[in-house]
Amino acid sequence: MKPRAVVFGYHNVGVRCLQVLLARGVEVALVVTHEDSPTENIWFGSVAAVAREHGIAVITPADPAGAELREAVSAARPDFIFSFYYRHMLPVALLALAARGAYNLHGSLLPKYRGRVPTNWAVLNGETETGATLHEMAAKPDAGAIVGQTAVPILPDDTAAQVFDKVTVAAEQTLWRVLPALLAGEAAHLPNDLSQGSYFGGRKPEDGRIDWSKPAAEVYNLIRAVAPPYPGAFTELNGTRFVIARARLAAPGSAAAQAARDLPAGLQVRDNALFGVCGDSRAVTILELREARNGGPDSGPVVSPAQFAQFIDSSRQS
Repeated sequence: MKPRAVVFGYHNVGVRCLQVLLARGVEVALVVTHEDSPTENIWFGSVAAVAREHGIAVITPADPAGAELREAVSAARPDFIFSFYYRHMLPVALLALAARGAYNLHGSLLPKYRGRVPTNWAVLNGETETGATLHEMAAKPDAGAIVGQTAVPILPDDTAAQVFDKVTVAAEQTLWRVLPALLAGEAAHLPNDLSQGSYFGGRKPEDGRIDWSKPAAEVYNLIRAVAPPYPGAFTELNGTRFVIARARLAAPGSAAAQAARDLPAGLQVRDNALFGVCGDSRAVTILELREARNGGPDSGPVVSPAQFAQFIDSSRQS
């Protein structure tokens, strides 16, 4: 008899890991996912669409602790419950409905970066490595025993979106590798020592505001951590918000690096080049600057160095 599972999933990790379960012969009796928010930039795949392609029932409950969801999961009689980037904590009473265990795929190398948006936090903090972890679910977030992990590098110029693509592959590889032993009841369960880890909360678009008094490395990490399709790092000048969509640390000896020694902190333009001067007198070269719009970080018009210089001149005259 095929093992039965209920899958809580969202985002690209949810899509890929649902496909792994199906490819490994797991009978997915029910998929629980989220309604896409009209205020969110939906740049990722649809778990609901994949489930419906395979004839799997899909529900989108608002309350993960509600009686309706509990009844639906109970009726599915799952051997396993899996959570793949589902955005709510699942109550212990719900997890207990899985006869053989409940498991989550988290986008970090636990116990490091427990909590929300771990990929963005890892880039923001200048980490050089992250990954994906399959672990048992428990009452605390990302706290259960570790079943499998796969590491990926974070390169110096990687954005969070690029790292997330790597983490998605790492999640797929981890589940594919561990699943046969898990289904056979033979998977090792290793301790998840929370005292050796860290926990981070969610982030808001306003957290992308650039403080130019910070060192250039910190400013650059922020730009990478929230670059589109995320909300974007931004700065404001005379009431106009500008999003830095793409950037690089200015190379030593470059024109931007030399100019930064004599200019105040903030966005600057010189010799038809845009750059940000930071608190340590180092520069971040701006490769793509956009004027902010309500449609998302990459919906506003691109601002050229000449246009930005004209904006500064007109602001001084007004």
